[in-house]
Amino acid sequence: MSEPITTSVTFPGDKLLLAGFLARPPEPGPKPAVVVIHEWWGLNDHIKDLAKRFAREGYVALAPDLYSRLGNKVTKDPTDAARLMESLQSQHVLKDLNATTAYVKTLPFVDPMKLGIVGFCMGGTFALMAAAHNSDIKAAVPFYGQVPPTDSLKYLVAPILYIHGGQDTWITKREADRLAQGLKQFGRPGEVVSYPDCGHAFFNDTRPDVYRPEQAKDAWQRTLQFLAAHLKGV
Repeated sequence: MSEPITTSVTFPGDKLLLAGFLARPPEPGPKPAVVVIHEWWGLNDHIKDLAKRFAREGYVALAPDLYSRLGNKVTKDPTDAARLMESLQSQHVLKDLNATTAYVKTLPFVDPMKLGIVGFCMGGTFALMAAAHNSDIKAAVPFYGQVPPTDSLKYLVAPILYIHGGQDTWITKREADRLAQGLKQFGRPGEVVSYPDCGHAFFNDTRPDVYRPEQAKDAWQRTLQFLAAHLKGV
């Protein structure tokens, strides 16, 4: 398997330059793309590693820095992370994600009609939000993000695969069930997959306190299958 080509990038946003990390396969030809949205820790090495993992699977992966407006912060301290997350405004994030997808579509090695989005924790919240606001997105995989008001689910423009830990005390099983019911109620394509023995952030392999390797591997395979079905036609 070829190693991806990686680079730091900047691209125009709403009255600012947004930063990001780009990973892509070395092989020529337009590829489907995935926007990878970081957790509340910021655009750290874990998210960059995930972008590279997607690139090894044949995707152009761009991880935007949603803290570009806040000085491109990265932290390991939960108090700092909470403060950073609370400083974000949803309307700014949606503008930044719109700018991200607009930039990705201009890249010569991207198929602009095949664009997905994946997010984790805070990023999962925004991935789910973007799937109801950005028609460029053709598939969304939110990992344990906040579930919006049920009525807003009727605006989803992309199929979703929602990954959840059944022991999550931040995003409870009741919330995951509400999402599943909302998808059914409004006839929106999507699936909620819950791992009964997992807590919040179980996919993060840099956090041994919460990481669950077996379930994370299954969630990764489901993510790849879902994206392949909607972005590769496999």
